[in-house]
Amino acid sequence: MEYLDFELPIKELEEQYAKACNIGEESNVDVTATCKQIEKKLKETRKDIYKNLTAWQRVQLSRHPNRPYTLDYIKAICGDTFLELHGDRNVKDDKAMIGGLGKVDDQSYMFIGQQKGFNTKTRQYRNFGMANPEGYRKALRLMKSAEKFGIPVVCFVDTPGAYPGLEAEERGQGEAIARNILEMTRLKVPIIVVIIGEGASGGALGIGVGDKVMMLENTWYSVISPESCSSILWRSWEYKEVAADALKLTAKDMKKQKLIDEIVKEPIGGAHSDRDEIFATVKKSISDSYDEFKNLSPTDLVEKRMDKYLAMGVFKG
Repeated sequence: MEYLDFELPIKELEEQYAKACNIGEESNVDVTATCKQIEKKLKETRKDIYKNLTAWQRVQLSRHPNRPYTLDYIKAICGDTFLELHGDRNVKDDKAMIGGLGKVDDQSYMFIGQQKGFNTKTRQYRNFGMANPEGYRKALRLMKSAEKFGIPVVCFVDTPGAYPGLEAEERGQGEAIARNILEMTRLKVPIIVVIIGEGASGGALGIGVGDKVMMLENTWYSVISPESCSSILWRSWEYKEVAADALKLTAKDMKKQKLIDEIVKEPIGGAHSDRDEIFATVKKSISDSYDEFKNLSPTDLVEKRMDKYLAMGVFKG
């Protein structure tokens, strides 16, 4: 288990607990009372730490190396029913953007999402979850297929941003993202978006337009990362914590600004601390969201989605 800097008090208590239990097992000394005491303190410390997280600490949690990624959610939710589909029929298959058909209970969905790697080799293979234009074009192709067959779309957002390389720009990165945003606003099937990690910049928006947009508790969604914001404004990464607060990028802030529709509660300690629980919660959220929209006609669905996005940023004096 890897610990973030603010989780070190938890690590110390867990080590103390393990040590005390080992002493009890290896000798005849009764350490039940001590173990219970440490366990109680551990519970309280965990509660205190995770109840008062700063914006920057939530950003750190969203990037936790043990956090589940898109494919983890899909495999847990769909089991063996998931069939991955490849390629944009134009350039190549982008490994940073995955998609395919899967079933939740008896309902088919088209799943799309950015996929990060869990070690050096897979991170390079997945391009650190940063999609090229062909990734967004693949996503759009799959959405259009879903529309053709009346299948709802589920998007998992988890990216540090779209790939900013020269070749991505040459192949029309900006156009690909803009095209996706346009097409998603008028797609005639329900779109459910779940932000499961980082939701950075246009890279997230390229698959982020939906009838229901949900954010897991310890995720962020913003036009720029705190580090980049800090380096632009202060010419240094040192002010990333200040930038994280100022950007209002947490799920709570987003809900307050009416830019997302729902916050999905995570287990204490983050999504990685109890994978089964978070998978079950996300599965239920997807099914509940689909039930909200399944009886709407395509016209009403698109109209409702358009109205929702047109209302954003409107302030009455």
